[in-house]
Amino acid sequence: MEQAQSSHSAQDRLSFGNYDSVGFFDELIDERGTPRSGAEILLQRIQELPDGELLQRQQMAERSLYRMGITFAVYGDEQGVEKILPFDLIPRIISALEWQRLERGLQQRIRALNLFVDDMYHDQQIIKDGIIPAAILASATSFREQCVGLKPPHGIWCHITGTDLVRDKDGTVYVLEDNLRCPSGVSYVLQNRFVMKRSFPWLFDASNVRPVVDYPGRLFRLLEYLAPVASPTIAVLTPGVYNSAYFEHSFLAQQMGVELVEGRDLVVRDGYVFMRTTKGLQRVDVLYRRIDDDFIDPNEFRSDSMLGVPGLMDAYRNGRIALANAPGTGIADDKVIYAYVEKIIKYYLNEDAIIPNVPTYTCYEEEDRKYVLANLDKLVVKAANESGGYGMLIGTHSTDDERKKFASLINENPRNYIAQPTLSLSRVPTIIDGRFEGRHVDLRPYILYGEDIFVLPGGLTRVALKKGSLVVNSSQGGGTKDTWVLADGPSTRAERNIEKSL
Repeated sequence: MEQAQSSHSAQDRLSFGNYDSVGFFDELIDERGTPRSGAEILLQRIQELPDGELLQRQQMAERSLYRMGITFAVYGDEQGVEKILPFDLIPRIISALEWQRLERGLQQRIRALNLFVDDMYHDQQIIKDGIIPAAILASATSFREQCVGLKPPHGIWCHITGTDLVRDKDGTVYVLEDNLRCPSGVSYVLQNRFVMKRSFPWLFDASNVRPVVDYPGRLFRLLEYLAPVASPTIAVLTPGVYNSAYFEHSFLAQQMGVELVEGRDLVVRDGYVFMRTTKGLQRVDVLYRRIDDDFIDPNEFRSDSMLGVPGLMDAYRNGRIALANAPGTGIADDKVIYAYVEKIIKYYLNEDAIIPNVPTYTCYEEEDRKYVLANLDKLVVKAANESGGYGMLIGTHSTDDERKKFASLINENPRNYIAQPTLSLSRVPTIIDGRFEGRHVDLRPYILYGEDIFVLPGGLTRVALKKGSLVVNSSQGGGTKDTWVLADGPSTRAERNIEKSL
């Protein structure tokens, strides 16, 4: 990790005076070296700090995160299972006007995707009307036959979504991908904000930053809304301590004041789901599941699963328990389906997409496949059902052998691959070896779909700490930053008052 290292010479270099903001869109500083709107106070206050103080605060923040045990797991890493997620003190800032547009775009997108999922498991009218090729659905590994005909509470399938956004060098924001199964990372948003408020308490009121602290309360109310009974018992279903996001599972359960359970803690009796307690069985009415479809019920999906609950799907079908997210939502975050989302929005809502997709080539289509194979050195190629930066070729950084390998994979299974142009992801100043350097970032806002559609102001800014890297995933050497959405007016002041009272 290239994070801050304290030394007298490094302190002397820690200035924005020599910061390079040319060649990429920088979220805080424009190409003339001038702070962007909303970043003026932050940059001025940082520059006014005594020599060495920012580095000291960076180190204090890292120690604080270490003490809080904010970790993630990298599967197959011989150096150990648990790692502390790197964090950088310089936040990303989003103006109120830009956020309003992003918020509307995300609400539009999740509304359309929810209608799409519902259609897939019922009439499949969008396929009958020729908008999406039938063969795309027939070959989708994320389609679940077990979910055909399901009617989730209130018709909502996609309760918790994490949608990844990127900005290109011309300033355009694109949706990079949708995550509708078990999206992770929101706990880092909350903990990053806690650390930032301790590091710069005076900056938040001065900059008018919208709070994020009410996310667990909103999540709880969403789960309560789904329940088949009044005053429900709610639990978070985790695969266990060895899962990469276990910290988040336990953190959210603790913040909501609900039980954290594993499959072995649950049993289905007389059609209902119960958890084992020291006082006997207690009925569970809602499960926020953080287990993939394949493992939630060995009676219906993978019979060798030791993580799920036999009979859970029958209880769900009969309306005796609610599940968030609903099983089957993975069909909407298949990377090949992603290529059709703008058409999906137009089909179900009769609206143009507010936030566009990255231009995408589907290798299933012959003309697209020919173009991709001829331009592998220029494109980013992704496998349809991989995540975390795996199953991906970044053509501009690839070798001949890697391109030959991907050409073979594409020809063997064209349905499994898409390709996109290499974007020049926007950057944010980051503390690297005691000085400010630009590092590429993306943004994952979190959307809750219950009685209404709520978008958490900001989300998780992931940063590629390796110089020149475009891969921001924590498993690939990435870190995180706090995300500040700025706003004005009585509603924002009321939000801040709520935050202070919690």
